[in-house]
Amino acid sequence: MSTVATTDPVLTPRQSTGISLRGRLQDALPKIVLAPSFVITIIFVYGFIVWTAYLSFTNSKTFPSYALTGPRAYQRLWRWTFESDPPSSWYTSITNMAIFGFLYVGICLALGLFLAILLDQKIRGESVLRPIFLYPMALSFIVTGVAWKWFLDPGLGLEQTLHHFGWTSFHFDWIKNKDFVIYTVVIAGVWQASGFVMAMFLAGLRGIDGEIMKAAQIDGASPFQLYRRIVIPLLRPIFLSAFIVLAHMAIKSYDLVVALTSGGPGGSAWLPSNFMYEYTFKRNEMAVGSASAIIMLMTISAIIVPYLYSELKEKAR
Repeated sequence: MSTVATTDPVLTPRQSTGISLRGRLQDALPKIVLAPSFVITIIFVYGFIVWTAYLSFTNSKTFPSYALTGPRAYQRLWRWTFESDPPSSWYTSITNMAIFGFLYVGICLALGLFLAILLDQKIRGESVLRPIFLYPMALSFIVTGVAWKWFLDPGLGLEQTLHHFGWTSFHFDWIKNKDFVIYTVVIAGVWQASGFVMAMFLAGLRGIDGEIMKAAQIDGASPFQLYRRIVIPLLRPIFLSAFIVLAHMAIKSYDLVVALTSGGPGGSAWLPSNFMYEYTFKRNEMAVGSASAIIMLMTISAIIVPYLYSELKEKAR
């Protein structure tokens, strides 16, 4: 019996060098592609965050001043917050943020869950209703603000239309009323975002194991008990994700307020983002504007960081 000896092909030094170079290029290619984006992000996101934080501890006015003066800008903001008659709109801004954030997030979650449960009943026309509910999210806040501004204008929109139909006693002037103008921002914001929340909840509902639902129904659970004890607890991750997205959108809302109310009568519809822009670029108080921007960043971080921590902790298990 003869045996055939097998030997590996012998590579020349040039071939070995070529394979080694090709392997190094393949390993380095992702880093080369991502390097420009990484550098741009470091400079124009985190670099400017650090720069803004630095300016908040200076006495910058129209132009940056790099001499540190301590937390005077923050002291001015918080003094304006707790005074009964603050000399600025910071008190109004944070009050509006509390009203807008609570109603915007709460109503979007409740309405989105209701619409998702409704569509999950396999109703006729679901394929038509889904894009109708989702369509507002495709619009920019500028378009949403302008459209609702026309609709809510007493001399042009809903009120004038109902007057033409004979209901002359109907009045809806919230958009011109400083005490109610923030609620028009809530209406427009909920109209735009509730469809997106509905899509998130609908995806969560479609992912629930049907066997669990059938077992509960066999045990005699009513529809209300089914959703309260089984479905809604299983949707907890969706609730958390939707809350994070909505809270982030609420805190950084600016263009919706400007397009819808132009800030409201006397700045009565201002949010912290509007305050920051006004004081930085119009009132030449760059340090105060920077301080308000850092407070907004800390607020967003207080929401997002615990969420990221819980997600990373869950993955580590």
